[in-house]
Amino acid sequence: MLPALIPVLIFSVGPLLYGIYLAFTDARSGRNSVTSFVGLSNFGDLLTDGDFWASFRIGLIWAVSVTVLQFVAALGLALLLNENLRFRAFTRVLAMVPWAMPPVVIGLMWRLVYHPNAGILNSTLQGAGLLDHNVDWLNDFSIALPAVIVVGIWTGMPQTTVVLLAGLQGVPRELHEAGHVDGATTWRRFWSITLPQLRPVIVTITSLDFVWNINQFGLVYVLTQGGPGGQTRLPMLFAYEEAFRYGFFGYAATLGVAIVIVVLAVLGLYIGRQMREVS
Repeated sequence: MLPALIPVLIFSVGPLLYGIYLAFTDARSGRNSVTSFVGLSNFGDLLTDGDFWASFRIGLIWAVSVTVLQFVAALGLALLLNENLRFRAFTRVLAMVPWAMPPVVIGLMWRLVYHPNAGILNSTLQGAGLLDHNVDWLNDFSIALPAVIVVGIWTGMPQTTVVLLAGLQGVPRELHEAGHVDGATTWRRFWSITLPQLRPVIVTITSLDFVWNINQFGLVYVLTQGGPGGQTRLPMLFAYEEAFRYGFFGYAATLGVAIVIVVLAVLGLYIGRQMREVS
């Protein structure tokens, strides 16, 4: 196992521990800067930082919205792909396309879709009579975050679909046949048989999706860079700005540690509740 563990230690565990260390220092950019240990000072500053709480609120809205909506969409798609339809294999491959695309490419593609003058979204909606003017989707204060959430759902839905589809294929057919014989409707069989059988899979994939979404950076950075006016500035974008725009590496590391603590707390409550319901 050692050849596999060495890259994990170098590229994951090492930076994580170094980041935790930086969170207790006043590390800044500059060749001649002196780093000093400041204890919990950075965490105290964090608690009174209005910009952090604003980005944290936006991050929670983003993570919860994308996680829930992409789960609902992925479950519907997985149920469809689990049926014995024509061209099912081709459709399954086609559904995985967003998963194979790098976040930067997805961001650039959707910037073109949302382009206020040449974007296909505006032209389609105007052609259907739903709009009478061009909308700058990514620079409008009221719709920038929903527009970015749509991209997040589209991007993350494939891997959720794959996991749920695997779970659906593991549900014994005998249970559905017994329910059908007992006169249960399709909806009743889904609610009483399919969902309970999928619960462990649902808990796992929604937990992973939440972690991935709350730590999202590249996709939103390419789309909006946190704008307009910070309306899409997720916590990781805020940490990036503190580190690489303003040079406050210690404070940026504190932001990262705080997000890890919050994510662990939320996941602990969520997974604990789901496991109690199962037992």
